[in-house]
Amino acid sequence: MIRRLKYQEIDFEKYNRCIENAVQKKFYAERSFLDISTNKKWDLLVYKDYEAVMPVPLIYKFGIKIVINPKLCQQLGIFSEIDSVEINDLFYDYFVKKYSILYYGFNDVNSFSKPLKKRNNFLIFPDNYETVRQKYSPKRKRKLRLDQEVLDNSEIIKNFDLEEIKDFIRSTGLGADAKDLEQFINLLSKFHLNDKLDFYGFFYHQKLINMIAIYKENYSLALLGTYNERDSVKLSGSSYLIDKVISENIESKIFDFEGSEIPAVEEFFRGFRPELRPYPCIQVSKKDLILQIIKKSLFLN
Repeated sequence: MIRRLKYQEIDFEKYNRCIENAVQKKFYAERSFLDISTNKKWDLLVYKDYEAVMPVPLIYKFGIKIVINPKLCQQLGIFSEIDSVEINDLFYDYFVKKYSILYYGFNDVNSFSKPLKKRNNFLIFPDNYETVRQKYSPKRKRKLRLDQEVLDNSEIIKNFDLEEIKDFIRSTGLGADAKDLEQFINLLSKFHLNDKLDFYGFFYHQKLINMIAIYKENYSLALLGTYNERDSVKLSGSSYLIDKVISENIESKIFDFEGSEIPAVEEFFRGFRPELRPYPCIQVSKKDLILQIIKKSLFLN
């Protein structure tokens, strides 16, 4: 009932139609996002004639296929017109039997008969901007009231010089090692060059001090990155940029904060009073992954 397809075997007309009509619809499952983020290294699990689908991103280590969500891809999972626990369980059982899984994030609509680990995400759903803004926390509203001097000497610039953008990410990308940082920069650049991502910069006295990266689909926006010059954080440029994007798009698009495991970042997101939307995932240690691989090897032999 569930079958596995390699990338070159996928009927993308049927796949795109399934994603478009899915109750779980997420931009992470769009072909354009997956092709760029995985470099076209993904399988597809299919129920019947594309009545439900499940993208499976892959990396290869020592010739072994390992499942892990690619960078900047928070949620995948099962996509269908009606979310069915029974069908989701079929996918889950097939998935864990056939693949060696390090990390896989399902989507926030998927339900299963068995308990799974949950991670947090935050969304603002389409509404009138003034209604959305009224829900912001008092602290967030205060942060958005910039001093007149700041207003007189600042500007927001969208999609400025890409090399300047890259250099700013390098100088502000705290907590990431150099290799990971370059991979993020490369991925963001590819999305941007494929007209899927916009950069918004907050310039104060003509100097870039804050920047956000926004992934865009016609039904959803996602905050894929926030970058701040440390000495200028108190000016609240990032809050101002996020609010601007929300004000221009929230009547017709979901705004996705992408969630965070860092308490300070989660607190920052909560200031915009988004809805908490936890999503299930499979997450194992590298030791358990090795045991998975050994068991599957013994079974195959």
